[in-house]
Parts: sequence; C-alpha cells; structure tokens
Amino acid sequence: MNVIVSNKYQYMLENLGIDIIKNLNGEYTVDEIISTFQNFFYQRMILDITAIKGYKDIKNLQKLSISLDMDKVILLLDDDPESTSPSYLSKLISMGIYNFTRNLDGIQYLYNHPNSYRDVAQFHQLEEPQPVAQSQSPATIIKEKIVYKEAKQPEIHVKRVIGIKDVTKQAGATTLTYMMRNELAKKYNVVAIELDKTDFTYFKDRNLVSANNGTFMTELNKYGNSDVILIDVNNNQQAISRCDEIIYLLEPSMIKLNKLMMTMPQTLKDIKDKKIILNQSLLSSKDVLDFEYESKLKIYYNLPPLDEREKNIQALKTFLVKLGFDKLK
Repeated sequence: MNVIVSNKYQYMLENLGIDIIKNLNGEYTVDEIISTFQNFFYQRMILDITAIKGYKDIKNLQKLSISLDMDKVILLLDDDPESTSPSYLSKLISMGIYNFTRNLDGIQYLYNHPNSYRDVAQFHQLEEPQPVAQSQSPATIIKEKIVYKEAKQPEIHVKRVIGIKDVTKQAGATTLTYMMRNELAKKYNVVAIELDKTDFTYFKDRNLVSANNGTFMTELNKYGNSDVILIDVNNNQQAISRCDEIIYLLEPSMIKLNKLMMTMPQTLKDIKDKKIILNQSLLSSKDVLDFEYESKLKIYYNLPPLDEREKNIQALKTFLVKLGFDKLK
C-alpha cells in the first residue's frame, strides 16, 4: 500500500490510480512528516515537494533523507526555477534522493522502475577541489574539510516543456514536433529537441536539436530562456521526467491499432486520461465518438494529415490554440 502527501499538486496526484492507505493534503514541517511516517509501513510515498514547509531550503530535505528511506519516496518537484535548478537537483542526489520528477508520467514510471545513482548521475555536479594555498602545512591540509564548489550552469526556467510521444509505431511525433515548432515560432520563443535519434537532420534545419542522455540536460539548460521547449521523447525516461505535459499520438488506422493491441495490449489502458491526439487521422467527428466508445479513451484532438511544407496550417493552429497558445489566434 502507498501514501500520498500533497499540497499544490493535489489534483494531479488524485489521478495516479494506485492503492492508497494514507493521504495527507496541506503543508507540513519536516518534523511532522517524519513523526507521521517514520514507523509507518508503506510501499511507496508520493511526496509533493510543496507540502514540505521551507522546501527550498535544502537542509530540510537533508533532514528528511536522514530519517526516511528515500528509496521508497517519489518526490514530485515544483515548477519553480529554484527547486528544479541543476544545483538543487545535484544536492538531492548527494543526499541519496534519486526518485524525483515533475509530472504524472514520471511518477508512474518511477513507481515501477525506481532510479539508482546510475540513472541520475548526469544531474550530479562534481568538480575538483580548489588548490590549497602554499602557506598551509601538510597537517593543516589533512585536517581541513575539502569543499567542492558547484558547477555554474544556467537555471532552467522555461515556461512550458511539452513532450510528444508516439503510441502506435511511427505515429508522426518527429514531424509533428517540427511543425509545431514552426507554427509556434511565429509568436513564441520556441525550440525543438529530439532524444536518442537524429531524424531531425532530414529537415535540414540547423535550429533543430538532437540529444541523448549525456547531452540532454546541457541542451535543456542552453534553451532555458525559451517560452516553449518541444521534445520528441522517443521513450527516453529522462526526457519524459522533465516534461510539464506529454501529448500521446495515436494513428487510428486499423492495421496500426490492431498491431498495437496484439503486441502491447495494456497500452491503451496505460494512457487512459492522458492527452491523446489522433494524428494523421481521416476519422470524422462521428467516427471519433465511435472510437472513444470502443477504446474507452477520451480524445483531446483529431488531427488530420498535414503538409509540413505549408506555412499556414489552420488545423495545426487550432490545435495549438486549444493547448493554450492564445497568441496564435
């Protein structure tokens, strides 16, 4: 059984779909959380970081890490730039806090696949100790505590990070990411990143970014001043954990849907209540209603086949406005 301690993200955590033995909502001191759960048996604790009073003071997280088994805790981070900065994440890792994310998909992944240090090592900032002054004696050097300085990296404070993910095979995530970037760029400062592939090279656009686990955080930091970062996630869990929201693409052709259900029958249940887009779809409005009834899914948007060469695509613009990009109206 599991426990949830929520505050700002209470609504998000209500949609987890896991067995809950205890659920607290509000803001609590670290001592209150420790006294409540130190001797309480649970499988996982889903901890909304905003439920911790003074969570921006890393010492409070350190106190928590000493008293609770952090391997059982999944920490839901705030979208505040200070608490998602590289230095803050590095300090969490130094305390043995490896399971942290910013969204529901990340929680669900970590629930079944907890991180080890190896999974988060790329966030850990280490540098060589500063040289010791020559006037110090060897004895003084031995006794002195070595302090590692933090690497200075720009903090991520992008307004929205949106992941695009294929559900049916080759549902068009790469091309849609490219087209969304082009449309949003008319009114927003936007960048598009793909993970673990180099398909962007075929668009012959030097402003598109291809990254992998080793370079992803560097690229994300580089574009931290953007209004929007679009990520073709390609099942990369590091990228998924950094997204504020994820768009799931289904191509509703009979062959692709049937193949999906034969090879991965649990998939449609896993994406229930997600933001699902029918991409490259020729379904009518009535067909979409029938599809929702048969699949027990709620479709967020029905997107027809698009021509990436067009400069003004009304269906794409309408979709982006529905996502909240009102400047495109």
